[in-house]
Amino acid sequence: MTESAFTNARIVLGDEIVDGSIRIVDGTIAAVDAGGSVGEDCEGDYLIPGLIELHTDQLEAHYRPRPGVYWNPLGALMAHDVQIAGSGITTVFDAVRIGSEPEQSEGGMGDHIEVLIEAITAGVADGRLRADHLVHLRCELPTPDVVDDFERFCDLPLVRLASVMDHTPGQRQYQTMGKFVAFYKERMRFSDAEIDAFIAARRERQQRYAAASRAAILKRGLAAGIAFASHDDATPEHVAESVRDGVSIAEFPTTMVAAEQSHAAGLAVLMGAPNVVRGGSHSGNIAATDLAREGCLDVLSSDYVPGALIQAAFMLPQVVEGVGLPRAIGMVTATPARAAHLADRGEIASGKRADLVRVRLHGDMPVIRGVWRQGRRVS
Repeated sequence: MTESAFTNARIVLGDEIVDGSIRIVDGTIAAVDAGGSVGEDCEGDYLIPGLIELHTDQLEAHYRPRPGVYWNPLGALMAHDVQIAGSGITTVFDAVRIGSEPEQSEGGMGDHIEVLIEAITAGVADGRLRADHLVHLRCELPTPDVVDDFERFCDLPLVRLASVMDHTPGQRQYQTMGKFVAFYKERMRFSDAEIDAFIAARRERQQRYAAASRAAILKRGLAAGIAFASHDDATPEHVAESVRDGVSIAEFPTTMVAAEQSHAAGLAVLMGAPNVVRGGSHSGNIAATDLAREGCLDVLSSDYVPGALIQAAFMLPQVVEGVGLPRAIGMVTATPARAAHLADRGEIASGKRADLVRVRLHGDMPVIRGVWRQGRRVS
């Protein structure tokens, strides 16, 4: 039996902050006590649950740091893992995109998807990773091979989350064509004629594949016990479709009505932590803080900046009246755990995994001073 303890900590629980100590036995929280104890002195720092990240594509960024440049997959994974753990994230869903788009030779991952999933599987099996890594399949529905790709991977034990996406121009994230054209002209260096052909091809594929792909993936995935997220819902019809299909997470709704109706229907509304830190969406959609003010923000994701997750959790109570620190911390711990069907983590309570982060505020900036996964220090 291994036993350890933390003392003199400000412990962030589900609905309050208490000064006290935590005792850990064999990687599990055995007791949370007010007052003193014998153990590691936290010097009055916060102790919060390990953060849970549902949507980050940073592994792809480490694996393909430049167009056409592919890194050693295990090397990329370990570099990504160090950044994740150092950001206070103890459970991470590594998002990989499935479904290839012919016009984007550098936009899709193709055969590299299997390489990345194999690297994650090997890293987990060998015990070489600091954080607990799971897989999030991002399914681009209007593509000819997305169902086949999903079938290849959905029964793997690490695949625990999937999102159903449709980035066809003129709807959802790209409700106005101006934003879509500007984004893809810059990203793909398309001419006017090329962007017109690109839009036409994507619309044609949506008509051909999207509905059937969605139905097949949801049926297969739900039967396998995978949690599902919608993506970029914008209308009441989108929300009704998500509810009907058994989706549990509303990922990045693009309108207030979609966010409000998703929350009211019991879906966990997820927004980007960079949206909070920056004060708005980089793509011009709704601000996460506006959703928080309306009481319909449930989960934060680091998205494209791992360090944003803890920054946003500590920033939110400062910028949104009525949101206290326990609630904000819950958006990056307990609520994502429930949404992803992870009942053993996400809160500081007896019987839960001892995934912990020690945090000290320097001014308004949270500084991570230690990260523990199942009682073992990982950063």
